[in-house]
Amino acid sequence: MASTAALAHSGAVPLSAAQARVAAVLVTLWQSHRVWPLLLAGSALVLPLLAQAQSVEDRARAAATASRAKTSESDTLQKNYVTPGMSGQPVATVDGSKTFTPTIACQKSANLLEVLIQPSATGDIGLVRISRDKNLDGRFDSSVTLPVPVSGICANGFISCNPGTWDQCRSFRWDLDSAGELKLTQVDMPELAGCTCVNNSCGSNLVFGNLETVLKDLGGGMVGALTTADPRIGIAEARINGPVIDYVGAQTTACSSNPALAETGYRSNPTAIQGDAFAQSATSRVFQALASSPAGSGKAEQKRACTVTREVSVHEVRVDDVIARTSGGYATVSDGVSNVDFLMGSPADNSLRGGGCGLIDFRMTLHVGDATRITAATLPTFSADDWAQVRIDGNVIAFGPGAWTGLGFPPGNCEMNHTTSYSPGIDIKPWLTNGDHEVWLRVAVADRGDAFAQIHVAVDTSCSVTERIVDLCSGYAADPQCHLADEDVDGVTTFHNGVATGLRPLAQTRLFGSAACTMQMTRPFFERDRTYACVIDSAALPAPDLSRGAYIIDHSTETLLADRQTAKDGSVTTTTRGFGMPTEASVAACEPICKTRAPKANTAAAPDGVVGSRQNVPTGYDTFYHACDAANQCLAGPGEEVVSACGCLDDFPEAVVMMQTVRLAGADMVCTSAVP
Repeated sequence: MASTAALAHSGAVPLSAAQARVAAVLVTLWQSHRVWPLLLAGSALVLPLLAQAQSVEDRARAAATASRAKTSESDTLQKNYVTPGMSGQPVATVDGSKTFTPTIACQKSANLLEVLIQPSATGDIGLVRISRDKNLDGRFDSSVTLPVPVSGICANGFISCNPGTWDQCRSFRWDLDSAGELKLTQVDMPELAGCTCVNNSCGSNLVFGNLETVLKDLGGGMVGALTTADPRIGIAEARINGPVIDYVGAQTTACSSNPALAETGYRSNPTAIQGDAFAQSATSRVFQALASSPAGSGKAEQKRACTVTREVSVHEVRVDDVIARTSGGYATVSDGVSNVDFLMGSPADNSLRGGGCGLIDFRMTLHVGDATRITAATLPTFSADDWAQVRIDGNVIAFGPGAWTGLGFPPGNCEMNHTTSYSPGIDIKPWLTNGDHEVWLRVAVADRGDAFAQIHVAVDTSCSVTERIVDLCSGYAADPQCHLADEDVDGVTTFHNGVATGLRPLAQTRLFGSAACTMQMTRPFFERDRTYACVIDSAALPAPDLSRGAYIIDHSTETLLADRQTAKDGSVTTTTRGFGMPTEASVAACEPICKTRAPKANTAAAPDGVVGSRQNVPTGYDTFYHACDAANQCLAGPGEEVVSACGCLDDFPEAVVMMQTVRLAGADMVCTSAVP
């Protein structure tokens, strides 16, 4: 396990000693065209030549070394095969004797995307210039500059705050508009992932000190948005040159001008592929010809596992999630539970000046997020000195003291010499549909006056629960060639080997949500684990004859190989001959690795602020594993200190604890079963 962990960090993908020998022998025989004529010439010629040449093991090791030199590291694999293959450049064989130019992409581009950054004195990234080759013709055809500074970087967006601080922050997600251009969508911070702070509020020189990581994280979010919107695009390589990162890519998925490909539909609906494949095979002449051929005849059974899961999501609902004042007005008064009042008008008594008879407007915008949760919405009161009218989205809903319904001056004498209060209690719920709505208070003031209006809304803040059944077994259940073999329902075995056990689980009660919003649900089941036995092909498959293999196993020894063969006429011939396995070369017990660590500032960001600002020690460590060199020396990176020297390290228990900690940290901190 330690060796595997080391290779995962270093990027190497080595073979075991046995795998290297077998694979290298095959590669060597394939590449060495001299072997086949010698074999045809007979063993009398082959054996003397093999004795004079290298041993098979030496040749295998040499071939394995040559192969690993071109493929063991992710960087060398990209350099030798991935990048030239996707860019239409020559690719060489392992031994370098032959080259060829593959065509695996419809269009190729050396620079699909280029991102240039320039930090400012406050530590924020003040300049971000994005250049794109949209039509993959090898030339940039669009270049845009971000309109806001970058204070924090996330996996799918970034955070922009007041320069040099973590105040007045806004969160932006990378998206694409209808024309395929990158755009910014302002979202709540929980919609972003993996955020970290980079400006001076979290440390000094963070951008230049971590330039490669900053460029990859910032560009990775853009690439994610591009490839999600257009699955035809493939990225082969990211090249960093100072403050610039270039992405090499090509159109790989399909030779189509339309990014909406039918081939990518199974990503959102994976169960559809079963029914589509069955329907396609029924109408395919090629498939039917192969199925009815001697090679395709026969019947076999495959076991296919699937699940039927009840997914339950519980969300806390706040008043602001239902309705909120986004502009205008001067106060929002909430009881903290389910009632809220929005106030608008003049700040004080006789604070307005009409100059004879002037019209003064007050406007307030209310955003309705979920109209179905509004239980009541009224205009309980409004007042004016002298005249007033209240409109919602331009519709007059109240007025006083007279029938003032137009946009012009009131129909009577403008001067009323006092403030008049009205309590219409009008139901305005029909106007408050999902979206933005403008509440408009217009007053006519003769000399001095004032105005006031109150909107009262009662909302349902009970927990929001969404429930759905995710059935990944529907394709197998609908296939007439499949039958249910095994089924476990919430841990109770209801089917075993195709036979019903007669056991049925009792309805279970579980708690979902968090401490702030917990929902108890009782359902007949929450998860079904099923195994289907599916018959493939249609003809009878003859039972294989295993008698010869049984004879060899029963009658052979470590030095003698016994065999029995049956001829077509039924005669049986038995033979024995000497037998011996080649001696295996000794191999190391493991690949030596070492463990290192490097200090790192805790600049990760969350909705509550930067993580480091909430810790007593705002720094931590990154842990690395490296494969050791031939001299058993640890190849530590810059700024790293060795924690464990080279050897057969086994940190599997530590890895399990870390993964379990991460898993439990994301789990609900509530009970999942009730104790009677």
